[in-house]
Amino acid sequence: MQISVRYREVNVKAANGLMTGQPLFFEHPGMKALENLLGLEEVRQNSQEICACAVMQKRRQAAGLKAEPLSLHMIFKGSPGTGKTTAARAYGAILKEAGLLKKGHLVEVERADLVGEYIGHTAVKTREAVERALGGVLFIDEAYALAQGGERDFGREAIATLVKSMEDHKEELVVILAGYRQEMEAFLSVNPGLRSRFPIQLDFRDYEAEELFRIALKMYEEREYSLESRARWRLKELSETMARERTPDFGNARAVRNLVEQSIRRQALRLFQEERWEREKLITIEKEDLPDVRKE
Repeated sequence: MQISVRYREVNVKAANGLMTGQPLFFEHPGMKALENLLGLEEVRQNSQEICACAVMQKRRQAAGLKAEPLSLHMIFKGSPGTGKTTAARAYGAILKEAGLLKKGHLVEVERADLVGEYIGHTAVKTREAVERALGGVLFIDEAYALAQGGERDFGREAIATLVKSMEDHKEELVVILAGYRQEMEAFLSVNPGLRSRFPIQLDFRDYEAEELFRIALKMYEEREYSLESRARWRLKELSETMARERTPDFGNARAVRNLVEQSIRRQALRLFQEERWEREKLITIEKEDLPDVRKE
């Protein structure tokens, strides 16, 4: 695989025909998308490792050394709303920038998109999904569902077809399997050959209360709203409640988004009833606009 990477270098010189120097990781939308996500230190570290490896393989080629092909298939384990889909899309952009993928686009599928209703249909549907993803990333959400139908279920055919496609298109495709942590571990344990085919396994942890609070503030800012002081304290309390009383299916950033959007609807109704249209009123979220998360 030919690797081309845009980067800036400092202190570059020739020594015995070899280049030495310290590359500074380039800035592009994929990297910035990861930087904007809270709590994904491991994911950002991995993306930097991939970029560094691409640069070093390019230098090895220039020095007449062997350049090892990179296996970049991944498994994302974590709860909903922890940034898995966003990270997958960012990886596509990063891998395109690094010259490891031609397009870098994301094709997101789930069990229903891969598993057919009759013999032979599953292989066709799976191959079609792979074809759409060539040059980019095939992201399979809730991938563990492919193995939950029993011995005679067509999900196993989808897995077999996917594994073969990964081998046939190893330089054209990155496959990311995603899902809940425990379910993905169980999925890999009953399909032992899969684990070795996905060398990069990343854990997307649940957000802490302070992170939920910061995510909410960012969402309000992006929507051009601000919180008065009592509302900020109330939001902080709600973030602590969500983190403390989280259930296994807690939506993390999705739950925060729902809270933000509900508060905006409540603010709109309040202003409509008060007949207040001043600009300051339109952008201000007050304490009473925030819902009680215990009722959600």
